[in-house]
Amino acid sequence: MPEKPSCSDKIPSSALPTTEQGAIAWLRLFRSSRVGPTTFIRLLREHGSAEAALAALPEVAAAAGVRNYVPCSRAIAEEEWAAALAVAARPLLLGASDYPPLLATIADAPPLLWAIGDPALGFRASVALVGARNASAIGTRMSAQLARDLGALGYVIVSGLARGIDTAAHSAAIEHGTIAVQAGGIDTIYPAANTSLAAEIADRGLRLSEMPVGHEPRPQDFPRRNRIISGLAQGVVVVEGALRSGSLITARNALDQGREVMAVPGSPLDPRAGGCNQLIRDGAALVRTAEDVLEALASQKMPHIQKDRTPRNGARPIEHPQSSETVATPPPRSDEPLLTLLGPVPVPEDVLIRETGRPAAQIAAELTDLELSGQIRRHPGGLVSLA
Repeated sequence: MPEKPSCSDKIPSSALPTTEQGAIAWLRLFRSSRVGPTTFIRLLREHGSAEAALAALPEVAAAAGVRNYVPCSRAIAEEEWAAALAVAARPLLLGASDYPPLLATIADAPPLLWAIGDPALGFRASVALVGARNASAIGTRMSAQLARDLGALGYVIVSGLARGIDTAAHSAAIEHGTIAVQAGGIDTIYPAANTSLAAEIADRGLRLSEMPVGHEPRPQDFPRRNRIISGLAQGVVVVEGALRSGSLITARNALDQGREVMAVPGSPLDPRAGGCNQLIRDGAALVRTAEDVLEALASQKMPHIQKDRTPRNGARPIEHPQSSETVATPPPRSDEPLLTLLGPVPVPEDVLIRETGRPAAQIAAELTDLELSGQIRRHPGGLVSLA
């Protein structure tokens, strides 16, 4: 099976900055309004460097119907840069040699990550453990046991530094290696109760964030953060999670990214187990011990990405909520504006390509214009919707 292209492969090596000022320009482009990961990569490819892309951005925005567009200012970027250095954070740039290689394979890899700790952990085999914040005693015990056993087997444990399952996983995995992906700025610890744990991870593990330094996490930042958690890992284990929870968002991201999805079963009477039991019903690997995780991962040769999503034992695959709306597609509508095909429910870009019959490059260019004009929103997993 051919290896899935890395996002970093789409960035010309000549576009990578070689000076601090060049890296600050990279940060400016990343922080500019309406420039998401896909648009960022396209601008670099078309203009060759962050500096050139910034110079062209107002004209590109004007062509998309946005007047008086102003990119992120140098002063704001320099302020963030200085604040990051003040807390001992370093930048990891997409395409650079120290950027986590598995994360670079996802469709919407962050162009820049702030890192505190040991970036070498991003190059080791890893498993994500996620679950409920209001975890049960059995759930936290299970999370800690899996983290401890998988760590002893050489796996780095990835999680989100939240209460409950995440905290138990990080705490148990510190001895062998753990990565915490933060929803807020790299210097903003949420919840505050995990301040000591975060400091220990900085000393013995790795903390990552794509958000601006000093950013206080908002509800919408957590689903965005979750794509990084799954993107860093070979597989995701949901230890406890309700039917509507961030853990299931992470699981869906993992499926989109070609990662293995696993879950720990729980009592049908416990709402915290509802999401896990549904994942198992839909084909996720059932996990009782670390050996079950190893067995589930044995079929994968990362960073190769499985295109066949048919789950083992013939069960139906995990589906996105919007899948029922996109299963049957009409004949190509080549002249129809993209906006007429979009609604509030996110859909994959390849559905738009299939429905319109237009070349992928043309669709990508149109979506970039629509993103810059604020008419669409991009979501984890290469999904787009009306703004």
